[in-house]
Amino acid sequence: MAPIEVIVNAAGGNFSDHTADNLRAAFDANGLNITLYLANDGEEIIEIARKAAMSDAETIVAGGGDGTISAVASEMYGSGKTLGILPLGTLNNFSKDLAIPQDIDEAVKVIARGVISEIDLGEVNERIFLNNSSIGLYPRIVKKREKQERLGHGKWRSALWAAMRVFKPSSFVKVGIEVEGKMFVRRVPFVFVGNNRYEMEFFNIGRRPSIADGRLSLYFLHRGGRYGVIVLMLKTLLGTAKQWSEFEEVLCESLTIQTRRKRLQVAFDGEVSSLATPLRYRCLPKALKVIVPRAADEN
Repeated sequence: MAPIEVIVNAAGGNFSDHTADNLRAAFDANGLNITLYLANDGEEIIEIARKAAMSDAETIVAGGGDGTISAVASEMYGSGKTLGILPLGTLNNFSKDLAIPQDIDEAVKVIARGVISEIDLGEVNERIFLNNSSIGLYPRIVKKREKQERLGHGKWRSALWAAMRVFKPSSFVKVGIEVEGKMFVRRVPFVFVGNNRYEMEFFNIGRRPSIADGRLSLYFLHRGGRYGVIVLMLKTLLGTAKQWSEFEEVLCESLTIQTRRKRLQVAFDGEVSSLATPLRYRCLPKALKVIVPRAADEN
């Protein structure tokens, strides 16, 4: 059996002194030969994933949160290799959308069974994302949260502090959104682009029924200002966001976001980078092979 490259974010919140030993034992119990790499930061994750994508391994396993898995998947894109997932992050949204067990021993068993599915990727200005990308409020919250964390504050306290600081009229940005021949010009608190369609009802909020429909989902508000964001939050909790006339959802294969600003802070799966404008988004249908609990025709 071909060796498996396993890349784990050792700086993640769920990594402990026993994680590496437990992982080796779990893979060994399932008869899998692995090479385990422990990365200490994002740059090291990318460097290891880049080398793994050029190795003889047919499967590369990413262990960490959505940011770690997205970084590894980005380096794998175009290699023809298969991605395995160990949900070792805080939220693990991507693994949940694929119905991968959150228990690590069970997740390793899924990798051992080796059922492969092809899923879509999202791309903006040649940057890959698995879940979603956004501009506006969220990237600013992430930047301010990271600053607070560097000062020694906890993640959730830092996130709350950051949200309170950025939620003001000056945070809004004027954009032109071109999609399927139509142009929307808005001054918005955010623009959210998902890799496939997201649920907006309370009990399923943030979940995706499929990651293989070949479409992006675009969400933004017609109504600007704080009032629009507050109403959206309330309607999302009540499960009526999609029925609200001020909230726009568009499904498409590609879109472009224009602005007078030369660069924008853009979030990808929880990570933030500065990108030159315009932002050109597109869906990459069935661009990544990933190991899942069951074949699509068994669902």
